[in-house]
Amino acid sequence: MEDKSPQDSEELFEHHSFTADKGQEPLRIDKFLIDRVPNTSRNRLQIAAKNGNILVNNLPVKSNYKVRPNDNISIVLPYPVREIELIPEDIPLEILYEDDEVLVLNKQAGMVVHPGYGNYTGTLVNALVHHFENLPPSIDYSGRPGLVHRLDKNTTGIMVVAKTENALTHLAKQFFDRTSERNYYAIVWGDFDEENGTVVGNVGRSIKNRKVMQVFDEDTELGKHAVTHYEVVQRFGYVTLVKCKLETGRTHQIRIHMKHIGHPLFGDPEYGGDRIIKGTTFSKYKQFIENCFKVLPRQALHAKSLGFTHPGTGEWMEFGSDLPNDMEEVLARWDRYASGRS
Repeated sequence: MEDKSPQDSEELFEHHSFTADKGQEPLRIDKFLIDRVPNTSRNRLQIAAKNGNILVNNLPVKSNYKVRPNDNISIVLPYPVREIELIPEDIPLEILYEDDEVLVLNKQAGMVVHPGYGNYTGTLVNALVHHFENLPPSIDYSGRPGLVHRLDKNTTGIMVVAKTENALTHLAKQFFDRTSERNYYAIVWGDFDEENGTVVGNVGRSIKNRKVMQVFDEDTELGKHAVTHYEVVQRFGYVTLVKCKLETGRTHQIRIHMKHIGHPLFGDPEYGGDRIIKGTTFSKYKQFIENCFKVLPRQALHAKSLGFTHPGTGEWMEFGSDLPNDMEEVLARWDRYASGRS
Protein backbone atom coordinates (compact mmCIF):
# COMPACT_ATOMS: atom_id res chain seq x y z
CA MET A 1 0.00 0.00 0.00
CA GLU A 2 1.20 3.51 -0.81
CA ASP A 3 0.30 6.10 1.79
CA LYS A 4 1.00 9.77 1.21
CA SER A 5 0.22 11.51 4.49
CA PRO A 6 0.41 15.29 4.93
CA GLN A 7 3.10 15.18 7.61
CA ASP A 8 5.60 16.66 5.16
CA SER A 9 3.11 18.44 2.92
CA GLU A 10 1.06 21.61 2.86
CA GLU A 11 -1.71 19.55 1.27
CA LEU A 12 -4.01 17.88 3.77
CA PHE A 13 -5.09 14.78 1.90
CA GLU A 14 -3.81 11.23 1.70
CA HIS A 15 -3.38 8.79 -1.16
CA HIS A 16 -3.79 5.03 -0.79
CA SER A 17 -3.27 2.36 -3.44
CA PHE A 18 -4.00 -1.36 -3.36
CA THR A 19 -3.87 -4.36 -5.68
CA ALA A 20 -6.64 -6.95 -5.30
CA ASP A 21 -5.53 -10.54 -4.75
CA LYS A 22 -5.59 -13.08 -7.57
CA GLY A 23 -8.38 -14.92 -5.78
CA GLN A 24 -10.48 -11.84 -4.99
CA GLU A 25 -14.20 -12.57 -5.12
CA PRO A 26 -16.55 -9.89 -6.54
CA LEU A 27 -17.13 -7.30 -3.79
CA ARG A 28 -18.49 -3.75 -3.80
CA ILE A 29 -15.55 -1.37 -3.74
CA ASP A 30 -16.87 0.62 -0.76
CA LYS A 31 -16.99 -2.64 1.25
CA PHE A 32 -13.54 -3.60 -0.05
CA LEU A 33 -12.02 -0.28 1.06
CA ILE A 34 -13.77 0.09 4.41
CA ASP A 35 -11.48 -2.60 5.90
CA ARG A 36 -8.33 -1.21 4.28
CA VAL A 37 -8.52 2.57 4.75
CA PRO A 38 -8.24 3.74 8.38
CA ASN A 39 -10.53 6.37 9.93
CA THR A 40 -13.17 6.26 7.23
CA SER A 41 -16.81 5.30 6.71
CA ARG A 42 -18.91 3.92 3.84
CA ASN A 43 -20.58 7.31 3.45
CA ARG A 44 -17.19 8.98 3.11
CA LEU A 45 -16.12 6.40 0.53
CA GLN A 46 -19.36 6.83 -1.42
CA ILE A 47 -18.84 10.62 -1.55
CA ALA A 48 -15.28 9.98 -2.71
CA ALA A 49 -16.53 7.73 -5.52
CA LYS A 50 -19.15 10.32 -6.52
CA ASN A 51 -16.38 12.91 -6.97
CA GLY A 52 -14.11 10.63 -8.99
CA ASN A 53 -11.63 10.09 -6.15
CA ILE A 54 -11.67 6.28 -6.45
CA LEU A 55 -9.89 4.84 -9.47
CA VAL A 56 -9.70 1.23 -10.63
CA ASN A 57 -7.05 0.57 -13.26
CA ASN A 58 -6.77 4.38 -13.67
CA LEU A 59 -10.51 4.86 -14.36
CA PRO A 60 -13.03 6.41 -11.93
CA VAL A 61 -15.68 4.00 -10.65
CA LYS A 62 -18.93 4.26 -8.69
CA SER A 63 -19.31 2.91 -5.18
CA ASN A 64 -21.21 -0.16 -6.44
CA TYR A 65 -18.32 -1.29 -8.66
CA LYS A 66 -17.39 -4.92 -7.97
CA VAL A 67 -13.69 -5.43 -7.29
CA ARG A 68 -12.11 -8.14 -9.46
CA PRO A 69 -8.84 -10.11 -9.17
CA ASN A 70 -5.66 -8.05 -9.76
CA ASP A 71 -7.55 -4.72 -9.90
CA ASN A 72 -5.29 -1.75 -9.21
CA ILE A 73 -7.22 0.54 -6.87
CA SER A 74 -6.25 4.06 -5.77
CA ILE A 75 -8.12 6.55 -3.63
CA VAL A 76 -7.59 10.17 -2.57
CA LEU A 77 -9.26 11.25 0.68
CA PRO A 78 -9.14 14.37 2.85
CA TYR A 79 -6.92 13.68 5.84
CA PRO A 80 -9.01 12.55 8.82
CA VAL A 81 -9.63 15.19 11.49
CA ARG A 82 -7.38 14.67 14.48
CA GLU A 83 -9.18 13.77 17.68
CA ILE A 84 -8.64 17.08 19.43
CA GLU A 85 -11.19 19.36 21.03
CA LEU A 86 -11.78 22.35 18.79
CA ILE A 87 -12.47 25.38 20.99
CA PRO A 88 -14.45 28.14 19.25
CA GLU A 89 -12.68 31.50 19.50
CA ASP A 90 -13.89 34.88 18.32
CA ILE A 91 -10.85 35.76 16.21
CA PRO A 92 -11.36 38.19 13.29
CA LEU A 93 -11.19 36.62 9.83
CA GLU A 94 -10.76 38.37 6.48
CA ILE A 95 -13.30 36.41 4.46
CA LEU A 96 -13.21 37.04 0.71
CA TYR A 97 -16.01 34.67 -0.33
CA GLU A 98 -18.41 32.24 1.31
CA ASP A 99 -21.33 30.04 0.29
CA ASP A 100 -22.81 26.74 1.55
CA GLU A 101 -19.87 24.70 0.20
CA VAL A 102 -16.67 26.73 0.55
CA LEU A 103 -15.09 29.67 2.30
CA VAL A 104 -12.12 31.63 0.92
CA LEU A 105 -10.08 33.82 3.25
CA ASN A 106 -6.93 35.92 3.43
CA LYS A 107 -4.75 34.59 6.28
CA GLN A 108 -2.75 37.03 8.36
CA ALA A 109 0.85 36.57 9.52
CA GLY A 110 1.40 34.96 12.92
CA MET A 111 -1.65 32.67 12.77
CA VAL A 112 -1.15 28.91 12.98
CA VAL A 113 -3.62 27.11 10.71
CA HIS A 114 -4.73 24.21 12.90
CA PRO A 115 -4.31 23.10 16.54
CA GLY A 116 -1.35 20.92 17.37
CA TYR A 117 1.41 20.48 19.89
CA GLY A 118 1.99 23.85 21.57
CA ASN A 119 -0.82 25.55 19.62
CA TYR A 120 -4.19 24.42 20.93
CA THR A 121 -5.80 27.85 20.80
CA GLY A 122 -5.59 30.97 18.68
CA THR A 123 -5.47 29.04 15.41
CA LEU A 124 -7.34 29.57 12.17
CA VAL A 125 -9.41 26.45 12.85
CA ASN A 126 -10.48 27.81 16.26
CA ALA A 127 -11.63 31.00 14.51
CA LEU A 128 -13.47 29.05 11.79
CA VAL A 129 -15.32 26.88 14.31
CA HIS A 130 -16.61 30.03 16.01
CA HIS A 131 -17.60 31.54 12.66
CA PHE A 132 -19.44 28.40 11.53
CA GLU A 133 -21.29 28.03 14.83
CA ASN A 134 -22.80 31.47 14.25
CA LEU A 135 -24.04 30.66 10.74
CA PRO A 136 -27.50 29.32 9.89
CA PRO A 137 -27.33 25.50 9.67
CA SER A 138 -26.82 24.20 6.14
CA ILE A 139 -27.32 20.77 4.60
CA ASP A 140 -24.42 18.29 4.93
CA TYR A 141 -22.37 20.64 7.09
CA SER A 142 -20.34 18.65 9.61
CA GLY A 143 -19.52 21.55 11.94
CA ARG A 144 -15.78 21.11 11.47
CA PRO A 145 -13.71 23.16 9.03
CA GLY A 146 -12.36 21.06 6.17
CA LEU A 147 -8.77 21.87 5.33
CA VAL A 148 -7.15 20.59 2.13
CA HIS A 149 -4.07 22.81 2.32
CA ARG A 150 -2.35 25.07 4.81
CA LEU A 151 0.06 27.99 5.04
CA ASP A 152 2.99 28.37 7.42
CA LYS A 153 2.37 30.43 10.56
CA ASN A 154 4.14 33.48 9.15
CA THR A 155 3.06 33.11 5.52
CA THR A 156 0.10 35.28 4.54
CA GLY A 157 -2.51 34.95 1.81
CA ILE A 158 -5.35 33.05 0.19
CA MET A 159 -6.76 29.78 1.55
CA VAL A 160 -9.88 27.79 0.70
CA VAL A 161 -11.82 25.91 3.38
CA ALA A 162 -14.44 23.24 2.70
CA LYS A 163 -17.73 23.37 4.61
CA THR A 164 -19.12 19.99 3.54
CA GLU A 165 -17.76 16.49 3.12
CA ASN A 166 -18.56 16.70 -0.59
CA ALA A 167 -16.58 19.94 -0.99
CA LEU A 168 -13.70 18.58 1.06
CA THR A 169 -13.40 15.44 -1.06
CA HIS A 170 -13.79 17.36 -4.33
CA LEU A 171 -11.10 19.90 -3.41
CA ALA A 172 -8.70 17.21 -2.17
CA LYS A 173 -8.89 15.56 -5.61
CA GLN A 174 -8.18 18.89 -7.34
CA PHE A 175 -5.11 19.52 -5.21
CA PHE A 176 -3.90 15.95 -5.76
CA ASP A 177 -4.47 16.12 -9.52
CA ARG A 178 -2.80 19.58 -9.60
CA THR A 179 -5.77 21.15 -11.34
CA SER A 180 -5.94 23.95 -8.77
CA GLU A 181 -3.66 26.95 -9.34
CA ARG A 182 -1.61 28.58 -6.59
CA ASN A 183 0.64 31.58 -7.04
CA TYR A 184 2.87 33.11 -4.39
CA TYR A 185 4.91 36.32 -4.25
CA ALA A 186 8.24 36.18 -2.43
CA ILE A 187 11.09 38.61 -1.81
CA VAL A 188 14.32 36.64 -2.16
CA TRP A 189 17.98 37.46 -1.75
CA GLY A 190 20.07 38.07 -4.87
CA ASP A 191 19.46 38.77 -8.55
CA PHE A 192 18.71 36.30 -11.34
CA ASP A 193 20.45 35.90 -14.69
CA GLU A 194 17.19 34.60 -16.18
CA GLU A 195 13.61 35.88 -16.17
CA ASN A 196 12.06 32.57 -15.12
CA GLY A 197 12.92 29.01 -14.25
CA THR A 198 11.86 25.79 -12.53
CA VAL A 199 13.22 24.10 -9.43
CA VAL A 200 12.83 20.32 -9.24
CA GLY A 201 14.02 18.46 -6.16
CA ASN A 202 12.59 16.08 -3.59
CA VAL A 203 11.61 17.84 -0.36
CA GLY A 204 11.69 16.05 2.98
CA ARG A 205 12.66 16.46 6.62
CA SER A 206 16.29 17.40 7.14
CA ILE A 207 18.41 14.49 8.31
CA LYS A 208 20.25 16.79 10.75
CA ASN A 209 17.33 18.92 11.95
CA ARG A 210 13.79 17.51 11.80
CA LYS A 211 12.25 20.97 12.28
CA VAL A 212 13.32 22.13 8.82
CA MET A 213 13.15 20.69 5.33
CA GLN A 214 15.88 19.65 2.92
CA VAL A 215 16.16 19.15 -0.85
CA PHE A 216 17.21 15.67 -1.95
CA ASP A 217 18.20 14.39 -5.38
CA GLU A 218 15.29 13.13 -7.50
CA ASP A 219 17.09 9.82 -7.97
CA THR A 220 16.98 9.01 -4.26
CA GLU A 221 14.04 7.67 -2.24
CA LEU A 222 14.43 10.50 0.28
CA GLY A 223 11.77 13.22 0.38
CA LYS A 224 8.83 13.67 -1.96
CA HIS A 225 8.79 14.93 -5.54
CA ALA A 226 8.44 18.73 -5.62
CA VAL A 227 8.30 21.27 -8.45
CA THR A 228 8.30 25.08 -8.16
CA HIS A 229 8.09 27.43 -11.16
CA TYR A 230 9.28 31.00 -10.68
CA GLU A 231 9.49 34.24 -12.64
CA VAL A 232 11.01 37.62 -11.88
CA VAL A 233 8.47 40.36 -11.08
CA GLN A 234 10.82 43.19 -10.08
CA ARG A 235 14.57 43.49 -9.53
CA PHE A 236 16.15 45.62 -6.80
CA GLY A 237 19.77 44.54 -7.22
CA TYR A 238 20.47 42.77 -3.96
CA VAL A 239 16.94 41.32 -3.64
CA THR A 240 14.26 40.32 -6.16
CA LEU A 241 10.48 40.06 -6.05
CA VAL A 242 9.53 36.74 -7.65
CA LYS A 243 6.26 34.99 -8.47
CA CYS A 244 6.25 31.30 -7.60
CA LYS A 245 3.73 28.81 -8.97
CA LEU A 246 3.35 25.56 -7.08
CA GLU A 247 3.03 22.34 -9.01
CA THR A 248 3.26 20.34 -5.78
CA GLY A 249 2.65 21.41 -2.20
CA ARG A 250 5.33 20.21 0.19
CA THR A 251 6.01 21.75 3.59
CA HIS A 252 8.22 24.86 3.20
CA GLN A 253 8.53 24.04 -0.51
CA ILE A 254 9.10 27.57 -1.84
CA ARG A 255 11.34 28.47 1.08
CA ILE A 256 13.66 25.48 0.71
CA HIS A 257 13.59 25.43 -3.11
CA MET A 258 14.62 29.09 -3.26
CA LYS A 259 17.42 28.48 -0.75
CA HIS A 260 18.50 25.45 -2.79
CA ILE A 261 19.16 27.64 -5.84
CA GLY A 262 20.95 30.29 -3.78
CA HIS A 263 18.06 32.70 -3.20
CA PRO A 264 16.70 32.26 0.37
CA LEU A 265 13.62 34.28 1.23
CA PHE A 266 14.28 37.70 2.74
CA GLY A 267 13.85 37.52 6.53
CA ASP A 268 13.43 33.72 6.65
CA PRO A 269 14.88 32.59 10.02
CA GLU A 270 14.76 28.85 9.30
CA TYR A 271 16.58 29.00 5.99
CA GLY A 272 19.21 31.69 6.51
CA GLY A 273 17.39 34.66 5.04
CA ASP A 274 17.39 36.73 8.24
CA ARG A 275 20.98 37.96 7.74
CA ILE A 276 22.77 39.96 5.05
CA ILE A 277 23.52 37.67 2.13
CA LYS A 278 23.99 40.18 -0.70
CA GLY A 279 25.10 43.79 -0.63
CA THR A 280 27.87 46.04 0.64
CA THR A 281 29.89 46.17 3.85
CA PHE A 282 28.91 49.76 4.62
CA SER A 283 27.38 50.29 8.07
CA LYS A 284 24.63 52.40 6.49
CA TYR A 285 23.58 49.40 4.37
CA LYS A 286 23.63 47.14 7.43
CA GLN A 287 21.33 49.58 9.24
CA PHE A 288 19.02 49.68 6.20
CA ILE A 289 18.69 45.87 6.24
CA GLU A 290 18.11 45.76 10.00
CA ASN A 291 15.34 48.33 9.63
CA CYS A 292 13.75 46.21 6.88
CA PHE A 293 13.87 43.16 9.17
CA LYS A 294 12.08 45.18 11.87
CA VAL A 295 9.31 46.07 9.42
CA LEU A 296 9.09 42.47 8.16
CA PRO A 297 10.05 40.13 11.03
CA ARG A 298 9.18 36.97 9.07
CA GLN A 299 9.80 35.26 5.75
CA ALA A 300 8.65 37.48 2.86
CA LEU A 301 6.09 35.07 1.41
CA HIS A 302 2.46 35.71 0.42
CA ALA A 303 -0.07 33.36 -1.20
CA LYS A 304 -1.17 35.87 -3.85
CA SER A 305 -3.84 33.94 -5.74
CA LEU A 306 -5.78 30.69 -5.77
CA GLY A 307 -7.92 29.13 -8.49
CA PHE A 308 -10.11 26.03 -8.23
CA THR A 309 -13.29 24.46 -9.59
CA HIS A 310 -16.26 25.04 -7.30
CA PRO A 311 -17.30 21.64 -5.84
CA GLY A 312 -21.01 22.38 -6.22
CA THR A 313 -21.42 24.42 -9.41
CA GLY A 314 -18.42 23.21 -11.41
CA GLU A 315 -17.53 26.87 -12.07
CA TRP A 316 -13.85 27.90 -12.19
CA MET A 317 -13.18 30.47 -9.46
CA GLU A 318 -10.13 32.66 -8.92
CA PHE A 319 -9.27 34.78 -5.90
CA GLY A 320 -6.44 37.21 -5.34
CA SER A 321 -5.18 39.41 -2.53
CA ASP A 322 -2.91 42.43 -2.24
CA LEU A 323 0.50 42.07 -0.68
CA PRO A 324 0.37 42.67 3.08
CA ASN A 325 1.54 46.04 4.42
CA ASP A 326 4.86 44.73 5.77
CA MET A 327 5.93 43.33 2.38
CA GLU A 328 4.71 46.47 0.58
CA GLU A 329 6.69 48.68 2.96
CA VAL A 330 9.90 46.67 2.51
CA LEU A 331 9.50 46.72 -1.29
CA ALA A 332 9.03 50.50 -1.18
CA ARG A 333 12.23 50.83 0.87
CA TRP A 334 14.15 48.66 -1.57
CA ASP A 335 12.76 50.68 -4.48
CA ARG A 336 14.07 53.89 -2.92
CA TYR A 337 17.40 52.27 -2.10
CA ALA A 338 17.84 50.85 -5.62
CA SER A 339 16.90 54.24 -7.16
CA GLY A 340 19.46 55.97 -4.97
CA ARG A 341 22.21 53.55 -6.00
CA SER A 342 21.49 54.03 -9.71
